[in-house]
Amino acid sequence: MHRRDFMVACAASALGVSLPAVAVDAKPQFYSRARLVEPGGRPLRARALAANRNFIFHYPFSGTPCFLLNLGRPAKPSAQLKTADEQIYRWPGGAGADQNIVAYSAICAHRLTYPTREISFISYRGEKSAGSKFARVIHCCSEHSQYDPSEGAKVVAGPAPQPLAAILLDYDPKSDGLYAVGTLGGELFNEFFTKYEFRLAVDHRGQARAAVAGSCIVSELTEYCRQQVKC
Repeated sequence: MHRRDFMVACAASALGVSLPAVAVDAKPQFYSRARLVEPGGRPLRARALAANRNFIFHYPFSGTPCFLLNLGRPAKPSAQLKTADEQIYRWPGGAGADQNIVAYSAICAHRLTYPTREISFISYRGEKSAGSKFARVIHCCSEHSQYDPSEGAKVVAGPAPQPLAAILLDYDPKSDGLYAVGTLGGELFNEFFTKYEFRLAVDHRGQARAAVAGSCIVSELTEYCRQQVKC
C-alpha cells in the first residue's frame, strides 16, 4: 500500500469509516515446466492438435484436470478479468504459431464439477447447446455455467463466480512443442481436493496431490471419459 493510501486508511479507521476494498492484481502461479505429450509419450505438436475438439491433461497436480483446445482462430489477450475474491488480471491470449491454442482448468468455478473417467458434465461446445444463446463455450451441465475460452474463460452465463483458471502455456516454435508452466486466475485446487478427497484418492491411487513434472499426457476427452453429458 502506498504511504498516502496507508494514511487515509488509518484516518478512516480512527473515525470508524469503512473504505471500499482496494483491487489487488492476481499474479501468475508458476509450477514445474511440463511438456505436453501424446498418450504414447511422443511430444505433442501444436499444429497437429485438431480444432474444436476436447483434449484433456492433468496439471499442476496429478489429480487436477485441464482442457487443451485448438479454437481454430487466434485468441487475443483478454480485457480485465476478476476472481471471486476481487483480484484482477489480464489473460495473455492463445499460444502456438497462430495463437489459437488455449488451456484452462477443467474444474468448474461453481460446484467444482470436473471430468472423470466415467462421466463428464463439462466440456467445450463448438455449437450452441440446448437452451443456450452461446456457441464455442465451455459448458458445465451442473448449473449451466458457461465460459468463453477465447477471452480468458470469462463467465458468459450461469452462476459461476469467476472465470476458469487459465493454464499458462509456453510455445517452442522450433519444435512446435507446448509446455505447461503455471496458472493465472482463481485457483480452486484446495477446495477441489477437500471436496473430492476420497474419490481422488481412489482414482489416482493416493497421488492426486503429487506435483506434475517432466510431461503431461494429453488425451481426447472421448478417449479419456466413457460418457459426455450434453445438455
